[in-house]
Amino acid sequence: MCDGGARYYAHLLLGRQSERIVDDAFGLRAGHTQIMPRPSHPLAADQDETVDDLLRTSARISKSVPLRRVFVQQGAQHQPQPGPLASLLRAHDERGLDLFLLHHAAASADPWDVTRDARVWARALGLHRDRDAGVAAVSKTWRRLEENHALIRRARRGRLAKITALREDGLGKSYTYPNGSRRDERYFKLPYDYWTAEQRWYRTLPFRAKAMLLVSLSLPAGFVLPTHRVPDWYGISADSADRGLRELDKAGLLRREITVKKAPQAPLGIAQEYHHTLLPPFAQRRAVATVTKLRTVS
Repeated sequence: MCDGGARYYAHLLLGRQSERIVDDAFGLRAGHTQIMPRPSHPLAADQDETVDDLLRTSARISKSVPLRRVFVQQGAQHQPQPGPLASLLRAHDERGLDLFLLHHAAASADPWDVTRDARVWARALGLHRDRDAGVAAVSKTWRRLEENHALIRRARRGRLAKITALREDGLGKSYTYPNGSRRDERYFKLPYDYWTAEQRWYRTLPFRAKAMLLVSLSLPAGFVLPTHRVPDWYGISADSADRGLRELDKAGLLRREITVKKAPQAPLGIAQEYHHTLLPPFAQRRAVATVTKLRTVS
């Protein structure tokens, strides 16, 4: 019987062009190869090590990833509209968000492309234990990001896929580094801690919390976000927004405070508001004016 693990690594080292040689060596007929099992070599890099090395080789000095605010919200200031984040959330495409963010981190210089074996991306997404080492799942995810969201462009570089970043607004335009000069050029930064912190937030936060973390990063410290307006502003349901913020709070990444202000037309003449502030390692730099604090919500 064929040693599946040994055959896997023979394919890995020799490449697809030597597939027939490997199959012959293991007594398999060409065209009737078996599906290779997941790797079991004790020295194989795991998911976190793969992510860490992708970030290391990006060589970003700031150890953070700039993302235009149009990824979470577009439109004029008086009439905001949801960005591509909303379509990923509506499609329940957490894998698409994860791959988009990681590629954006890895594509650190002009021409903003990354060429890697699909199995590397699969391992970074935790898909390497699939029967095909996650290759099909990665290919489908790239296709969705290109065809459904216009966030990347695919091409071939030899046997490998070359993935080039596009602007975060989902309009299919070529990517440039954001400069903050105009409203559509304003950006926020996602720290590498999202991937590298001991808690490994990239794989431990629920999808809703990831989405609301990005929304929160695009806002100043102490922001007020009425949940009934979130569907219009960000394309995220009020329930998902509230649950996502609560999950960030529970994870110790967000402080939620209740404040009170005058409201002449309210029954009691006052109204309460939630003020939200991200905590390290995601703390925002700017703050907004606050009103009298009543108590802190845990």
